[in-house]
Amino acid sequence: MERNISCASMLSKIGSNVLFNLQVLRSSPKIFKRLNELIPQLKRMGYDSLILIAITSAFTGLVTAVQASYQTKGYIPVNLISVMIGKSMMIELAPVLTALVLSGKIGAAIAAEIGSMKVSEQIDALESMGVDPIEYLYLPRIVAGIIILPILTIYSNIIGISSAFVVSRFHYNVNFHTFFNNMRHYFYPTDLWGGIAKSVFFGLVITSMGCYIGSEAKGGAEGVGRVATLTVVYSSILILIMDFVVATILFGGFK
Repeated sequence: MERNISCASMLSKIGSNVLFNLQVLRSSPKIFKRLNELIPQLKRMGYDSLILIAITSAFTGLVTAVQASYQTKGYIPVNLISVMIGKSMMIELAPVLTALVLSGKIGAAIAAEIGSMKVSEQIDALESMGVDPIEYLYLPRIVAGIIILPILTIYSNIIGISSAFVVSRFHYNVNFHTFFNNMRHYFYPTDLWGGIAKSVFFGLVITSMGCYIGSEAKGGAEGVGRVATLTVVYSSILILIMDFVVATILFGGFK
């Protein structure tokens, strides 16, 4: 009986989440009326995350270069490891790691902010004044996430590949021309666009989960902390699921 109740509760939550996203989608044309709310969110999610993404991407590139050389030793010449590094960063590492890092920074912050407004009845006050919370609170944050994640993914690619080149140059003696020329020869536009497509969905997942879970907060400060934690957990799981789904569609996982 308990199992049935739990399953019914889970299905109810999934259904309400889908309805929430549909309501946001229906309100999306109104975003141009909310530029005053959108621009600060773009700055908060994008500019304020540059240092964090730079550090994460730099060390990702360094580790990828070392691991690529070790894993392909005896199979692939060292001057071709840039091909593996470039594809790994563009298709998988840059979009996924950027999203996972930002699920903790952005997702938790949105959930805590919305949750605080919910438990202090500020959202109820907005509704009583005739202000739609979806249009005023949720839509600018979700649109900002969809815009910013692809931009930060491109930024992550640049930092990660550049740091990988530094290791290749000074540790494996691969010069600039060899590193980037080999990468260019084996580059396909799908490598880059596939990662960017993933990041669009990741941006939607992180911000929509933060808004939805935050709007369900109750129980004071403890409830706010709970929704922030749940947002990070659920966003991370959904990012990995979405990564598999989008990769399967774009790169033909089943053949």
